[in-house]
Amino acid sequence: MADGQLGTVRCRIEQFVGPSSGLCVRRQRLRFVRSSSLAKRRESLLVDRYIGLDLGGTNIDYTVIEVDPGETRPTVVATDKVRTRAHQGPERVRDRLIEVGKKLTAEYGSVVGVGVGVPGLFDAQTGAIEFLPNLPGPWEGFSLGDPVSEGIEAPATLINDARAFTLAEGTIGAGADAKVMLGVTLGTGIGGGIMIDGSLHLGAFGTAGEFGHQTVDPNGPVCGCGNHGCLEAVAKGSEIAKAAGVENAVAAYTAAAEKDPRALDAIAHASYFMAIGIANVVTVFGVDTVVLGGGIMSAGDLVLNPLVSALHARLTLVPASRVTIVKAALGVKAGAVGAALAARSQESDSAKQLPVIGRSIGEE
Repeated sequence: MADGQLGTVRCRIEQFVGPSSGLCVRRQRLRFVRSSSLAKRRESLLVDRYIGLDLGGTNIDYTVIEVDPGETRPTVVATDKVRTRAHQGPERVRDRLIEVGKKLTAEYGSVVGVGVGVPGLFDAQTGAIEFLPNLPGPWEGFSLGDPVSEGIEAPATLINDARAFTLAEGTIGAGADAKVMLGVTLGTGIGGGIMIDGSLHLGAFGTAGEFGHQTVDPNGPVCGCGNHGCLEAVAKGSEIAKAAGVENAVAAYTAAAEKDPRALDAIAHASYFMAIGIANVVTVFGVDTVVLGGGIMSAGDLVLNPLVSALHARLTLVPASRVTIVKAALGVKAGAVGAALAARSQESDSAKQLPVIGRSIGEE
């Protein structure tokens, strides 16, 4: 694998971060000199600063986080978004990521690292894209990690977007106090991630947490990953909408709230399989907190209530009353915050064992 040169420090993308990873990270102690009231209060302090970029088909959500000396909890100092302009192709999207990163470093100061949330498959060793289902253009084999690192002049970390969501919610969001947390994203597909004792768990192959790609119906429809009966194939938003005869999943939940029989059946069907999937993970990993996010969760309790009821009927070895299911706390910024936290984990002594780069299977 070719290493990217950053000054005199060699930096490269790795699947796992640890003492034997060979990853070199340039650590910078930086002065915080913005003119805002927050900056004035902290202008004499040295802080570590990180950028998070969440690449989506429509928007690039971005954030800046900072960590004061001696502190472990990061502070989110900026969040916003820009249009991806995905129709212009991979090169323009890559340049767009770099432009955003440069703008942020110009406004907030130099950064220790940058994280990029990727909505699909990538090669964890080279940082090259393998499959992005929601972005047009020739993405397969396209190099993303090294050019972003060189353009922003900081080490770059790639992380799957659903794992970035999980990392953010499990660190400073709705699952921050969990012993074992399952993060689930409900949108175009069904993504997920697992955190154990505050660390993101990706397993031996970097794919642990692919919640939507567990088999829940062996005779079910073919999934985008090639398997039959994945949870995503039977319970993703488009399947709910199709079964309910409406435009989208949120409309299906709204219709169900109005007692529409077809919508009620569609929600019950999806909740049945979602409960199987959650119960499987709760039983195997001892999950105490499930955090649900993604576009479908804009329906709130209309999603939670039938799912909780279905789950309670499934859990037999674990007390259902001790498993908390909650809506995500960070909203649309969770992916960008998680990407920034992934970059931080490359550098932080307290998170050396955190595996931050994983592969996503199929559409999320």
